[in-house]
Formats: sequence, C-alpha cells, structure tokens
Amino acid sequence: MPTPGEGPERGVRLGVDVGSVRVGVARSDPDGVLATPLETVPRHAEGPVAAGDEDVERIAALVLEHEAVRVVVGLPRSLSGEQGPAAGRARSYASVLAARIAPVPVRLVDERLTTVEAHRALRDSGLAGRRQRAVVDQAAAVLILQSALDVERTTGTPAGERVGGRRRKPRTKGTTT
Repeated sequence: MPTPGEGPERGVRLGVDVGSVRVGVARSDPDGVLATPLETVPRHAEGPVAAGDEDVERIAALVLEHEAVRVVVGLPRSLSGEQGPAAGRARSYASVLAARIAPVPVRLVDERLTTVEAHRALRDSGLAGRRQRAVVDQAAAVLILQSALDVERTTGTPAGERVGGRRRKPRTKGTTT
C-alpha cells in the first residue's frame, strides 16, 4: 500500500521550476492528467534558500490553496546525467520546501532541457523577447510536471526521488530492538 501522498491517488500536483531570479509553478487537474501554468514567483532572497523566504512561503500557500497532494521540483542535470551547481541549488530548495510543506511529499524529477524546450515553444507560439521571460519559468514548470504526470500514469508510482523522506535507521550487528 502506498504511503499517503505517494500513490496514484486523486488530487492536484504542483510542479516547480527553480531559477535564480524566478520560480515557475504549474498545477495539474485533480486527476493528474494535464499540467497547466499557474504562477511565476519572484525570488527575493540572495544566497542560499532558507526557511521563511518569501518565495518558499508563496509556494507553501499555493500548496494549501490548491490542496496539493504532491509537489515535484525539477532537477537540472547535464546531458550526460551529471549534477552540477544548479542541481545542488534545486536539491537545497526542494529540501527547504519539503520541510516547510510536510507532510505533503516533494519529489525531484529530471528536467534536462525543459527551459530550452519552454523557450522554443513560446517562440513558436509568437511570444518573444521580454514577454517570454515573464512566463518561461511557468512553461518549464508545466513541462516538468507533465513529464512526472505521464510517468505516474504509466507506472502507477510517482516520478523521481522523494525529498526528505523517512529513512530507515541502519541496523547494527548484534543489537536487538
């Protein structure tokens, strides 16, 4: 039986694309079929993300407002699959967010090239230049969330890796509990 918030249950999921200047947010329908843009949240904090940052608080408010059952955060990797400084920042952001919105689970999902794809889709739709900047983070969040929804629908399990999940305590030899 899946952990609450981890199975293919009904409910809105939020997708998050973490940038250094803005955070794009997308939401799914309650059946977890289609991702749509929701909001672009400005990053106000300088330096590492911390509990209480305005953007983290805004996303926490969106989780409550939409009664989200899960949040997926994009994990930027290189084409080879390696994780660089941007992936470290995304992991840090996801950890702070997970602590803030617990018990709603947060999962990290691969987001290779989503921002590039989002720029291309917006350009192809006729939206160019500065107007594109305002919505590209939302478009990237839609791609991240839609990918996660597709995996969940296909496999019956959530995409990506859980952030801040309960870990089993390692058993030590010769001890009994």
